[in-house]
Amino acid sequence: MHRMLAGDLSRLPELLQAARDLAAREVTGLTERPVAAPGPVPGREPLPEGGAGGDGALARFAERWAPGFSGSAGPRYLGFVTGGATPAAVTGDWLTSAFDQNLSGAGGSWAQELERETVAWLRELFGLGEAHSGAFVTGATMSNTAGLAIGRQWAGERLGVDVSRAGAAALGPLDVLSGSPHSSITKAMSVLGLGRDSLRKVPLLPGNREAVDVTALEAALAERAGRPVIVVANAGTVDTVDFDDLRAIAALRQRYDFWLHVDAAFGAFAALSPEHAALVDGLDAADSVCVDLHKWLNVPYDAAVQFTRRRDLQVAVFHNASPYLGSPGDDPEFLHLTPENSRRLRALPAWFSLVAYGRSGHREIVERNVALARRLGAGIDELPGLRLLAPVRLNVVCFTLAADPSRERVAALARAVAASGEAYVTPTVYGGVPGLRAAFSNWRTTEADTERVLRVLAAASG
Repeated sequence: MHRMLAGDLSRLPELLQAARDLAAREVTGLTERPVAAPGPVPGREPLPEGGAGGDGALARFAERWAPGFSGSAGPRYLGFVTGGATPAAVTGDWLTSAFDQNLSGAGGSWAQELERETVAWLRELFGLGEAHSGAFVTGATMSNTAGLAIGRQWAGERLGVDVSRAGAAALGPLDVLSGSPHSSITKAMSVLGLGRDSLRKVPLLPGNREAVDVTALEAALAERAGRPVIVVANAGTVDTVDFDDLRAIAALRQRYDFWLHVDAAFGAFAALSPEHAALVDGLDAADSVCVDLHKWLNVPYDAAVQFTRRRDLQVAVFHNASPYLGSPGDDPEFLHLTPENSRRLRALPAWFSLVAYGRSGHREIVERNVALARRLGAGIDELPGLRLLAPVRLNVVCFTLAADPSRERVAALARAVAASGEAYVTPTVYGGVPGLRAAFSNWRTTEADTERVLRVLAAASG
C-alpha cells in the first residue's frame, strides 16, 4: 500500500490533470446536462480489499456515480435556495484541499488571518458595523444554532446563571418568538436543549404576508416582561422572501429586554442592491446574524458565516479548555468561537470570489437573479394552468396549479418538471395550499434559461 501511495504522489500532477479534465467537462456541459439525476441508482459494491490507485478510483467514479449527480450547480436548478460556484470560488476550494489547513487556530499558518480578513469583508458587504465579529460555519443551520446558543448564554447572564457550565436546565423555560421561522430554528432549539415547543409563533401582517406583525410582537414581549426572551427576526422568508421590519423590531428594545437574532440566510444579499437595500435596514442592530454563503455568494458547499456583537458570550459557550489549545485571550482563535475544533479553510473560496469579482460583480448576480425571478413570475401569471401564490418580492417565485392544487397533483407537476431534465423546483405549502417554489441564486442563470423553465412549466401544466 505504501508503494501505491508513493506512486500516486509521484503521479499527482497527472492525477490532478485527469480530475481537472473531468471537472472541466462537467462544468462546461452543465447547461445542457439533465438538471435532475436520471435512471436507477447503481447497486452497492463490496468494500475494496485491494486499492485501485487514484487513477482507478477516478475512473470508477466517472463510470458509476458521476452520471447520476444532479445539475445543482447549474443555471436551471431552482430548488431550495442553491447557488452555484463561481470559477474563482472553485479555484479557492481546490486550493483549500491542497493546502489542507486546520483552522482550529493559528497553528503556524497565516490561514486564520485570511479568514478574519474575509469575515471583515463580508461584514462590510452586508452593512454590519465593526461591533460585529464573526466566523465561518457549515451552513445556515449551524449559523442559526451558534446565534441562538449565544442568545441562550445572554439569557443566563440576565438571570445570573452561567448556562455553559450549569446547563440549559438551570436556565428554565426560554421562549423564542418569531413570525415565520425557518425549520432550522426549531432544529437548533432542539440541539440546544431549549426544546422545539418553546417556539412561540407571533401573528403575521395581513394580506398574504410572511412578515411578523410588530404590534403583535410587542404584545408578546409585554406578556413576558421581566423574563429573558429571544426574538428571531427573518430577513428573507423561504416561500415569498418577505422581510420583517428589522428597524421597528430593534426599536422595541427601548422598552423590552430581548436577544435579537436575525436569520438573513440569503436575504442579507439584498444589501448589495440599491433597489432592495432598505429591506435589511436595521440588520446592524441585531445581536446575532446568520448568513449562508453557498446560496447567493455562489461558493461551493459548505460555507456560511455567523456574526454577533457579544463575542465574550460566544467564547463562554464555545471555548475549548485544554492546556495544549491555550486560553481564548483577547483575540480568540476559531476553535473557541464555533462548535467545531477541526475546521477546513472555508473562507478561501469566498476570499477568491470577493477578490475576483468584487462588490459590483456580486451585486450584478443579485440584481440579475431578481430580474429573472420577476420574469418567471410574469410568465407564470400568463400561463392558464398555473397561478402565483404570492408576489415575487425578490428571488423566489411561489406558485401552484390554477385548478385543483392538491398535494398529489402538485407533486406530479414537480416530478414532470424534474423528469424533463430542463429544470428542478421544490415543493412547499403556502397559505394552506400545496405549491412549488423556484429560487434564483445561481450566477450562471440567464434570460434564456428562464424561458426554458417557462416552456417546461407550460408543457407540464397544460
